[in-house]
Amino acid sequence: MRKGILKLTLLAALTAFIVIAYNATAIWRFSKQDQTRHADCAIVAGAGINGDQPSAVFKARLDHAVWLYHEGVVGSLILTGGLSRGATHSDAAVAKEYVMAKEVPEAAILIEERSTITRENLRNAAELMHQHGLKTALLVSDPLHMLRMQMIAWDNRIESWSSPVTASRYQTWSTQFPFLLREAFYYTGYRILRYVPVIPVQKISTHE
Repeated sequence: MRKGILKLTLLAALTAFIVIAYNATAIWRFSKQDQTRHADCAIVAGAGINGDQPSAVFKARLDHAVWLYHEGVVGSLILTGGLSRGATHSDAAVAKEYVMAKEVPEAAILIEERSTITRENLRNAAELMHQHGLKTALLVSDPLHMLRMQMIAWDNRIESWSSPVTASRYQTWSTQFPFLLREAFYYTGYRILRYVPVIPVQKISTHE
């Protein structure tokens, strides 16, 4: 009995390792793609704040979105992120002040202040797009985040393309490797959740 349990445990561990390694490879390959093109808006994934300023990671994402706007690639920005622990202003509200200081007009900015995870970022952004008649979006985040973000966007019926941050804070292997492992774990988990009907990972009614 013990040998049988041990074999099953080892088989499960080996299977999990293979799946995560396979997904990590897919994440790495997709991170090298830049699908930037004209779209109605850019959806910026939140990344926390420091006091009244976006975190360094969040600033890099916001700077990329500002560049997209000033280049005329997108017509508006959707900034995402709820309240960080101990904060009095949402990540999105702080981000809004940051991009306005970089000459993005308030009329071109939409914010969602309820999300705390990527899945909520995209679900709430999809609702904003529907409310404001926006049909297409560029997804803005760090390169290794893009595959999971793209899949979630598709599940929320957002016609979107990857526009990864070129000045990502994750430049060295020592910073990229932990990020890659984390993304492989979350990406694998999300793919499993998509097939569990009792867990509402999809917001498919937004564009109906």
